[in-house]
Amino acid sequence: MEELVINGGKRLEGKVTIKGSKNSILPILAAGILATEGKSVIHDVPNLTDVDNIMEIIEYLGVEVQRDGNIVTLDAIKMNRHDATLDCVSELRASLFLLGPIIARFGFSEISQPGGCAIGTRPIDLHLKGLEALGVTFEQSHGLIKGRTNGLKGARIYLDFPSVGATENLMMAASIAEGQTILENVAEEPEIVDLANFLNNMGAKISGAGTNMIKINGVKSLKGTVHTVIPDRIEAGTYMVAAAAAGGNVLLENVIADHLKPVIAKLKEAGAQVLEEDDGIRVISEGSINCKGIVIKTMPYPGFPTDMQAQLLALLLSAKGRSYVTETIFERRFQHVEEFRKMGADIVMAGNTVALSGVDKIYGASVLATDLRAGAALVIAGLYAEGETRVGNIHYIDRGYDGLVENLRSLGADIKRAVR
Repeated sequence: MEELVINGGKRLEGKVTIKGSKNSILPILAAGILATEGKSVIHDVPNLTDVDNIMEIIEYLGVEVQRDGNIVTLDAIKMNRHDATLDCVSELRASLFLLGPIIARFGFSEISQPGGCAIGTRPIDLHLKGLEALGVTFEQSHGLIKGRTNGLKGARIYLDFPSVGATENLMMAASIAEGQTILENVAEEPEIVDLANFLNNMGAKISGAGTNMIKINGVKSLKGTVHTVIPDRIEAGTYMVAAAAAGGNVLLENVIADHLKPVIAKLKEAGAQVLEEDDGIRVISEGSINCKGIVIKTMPYPGFPTDMQAQLLALLLSAKGRSYVTETIFERRFQHVEEFRKMGADIVMAGNTVALSGVDKIYGASVLATDLRAGAALVIAGLYAEGETRVGNIHYIDRGYDGLVENLRSLGADIKRAVR
């Protein structure tokens, strides 16, 4: 088993180029199977295990997939399978994105129950209820989800919660449904807009992406296109927090500042300097010990992202005063709290809120990543902890960060991969 070994206390100096968005590329790859004419060429595809897994599933379905560095080419014309039942499906939450496109293309589908990080209950009912409104009937048994339709029909659908995944699944299916679909109370994340742009370039007719109402006028078919994935705002936010926590001067290139407004606001509130420059975003900080406690509450976009909660918590472990962090999206997204305690953090948890008092020092320890973002947070804590930190379960980190160790080393961090 591999682990990350970090010797803390090194300031971070230099620049990092942010890769394409993990949360964009997964649904975009799924949407690529809808093209029945031409090839899709997708640029800025990050090198992640989640991406590898969904490409493996798509190839199993009969899609020709070619990768050349960060460019992926899809040829879905000869796609001939409707069953996504490989072992990796049960390990990948994003495999659920294939449900809508497969049904839309073939009229039936069969996929294994999806997996992913154990960060709380993430029911798929919003996906299924929305697709049922479009004319799909489902049967679930023996770990399989089987869907069938005699033809997708546009509908007016109100989501009980603005789920990103459900919004994206319904956008993809409705793109080639008969008639108009109106989706209300939908997610507004930048990744929704990115997917809509990809689909529209394929010939779809989608408007309103990025607002709480999306209108889709179904078309008969879609064709391949060329697309560049937006920068990963969570990856960018993670490096920003790392610079603020460890101290230093770091420039992030290939970022979209508008996508990071809540993270920028909280870093400034904590005492870090965040400068928007012509070539990116610069973070200047004297480290966690010189930051101050703040209050954070995760919310759907454009609120503070749940995917940045753990990383900000890592910054606040040694910040002056009290901090309060409330998680409203996933009920089990505080599993990293116990790992922080191993490093000397003073944290009390009550329900969906943690209260922490900044300590003078945190100390290196052997800790375990409990999910993707918790793993990144433990790395951040290790960057300024006294002594050596060993982070296990790094397969979680590899799911969402392309070149994390190499990038941090280039900034001056003492970090390496090692075999336990």
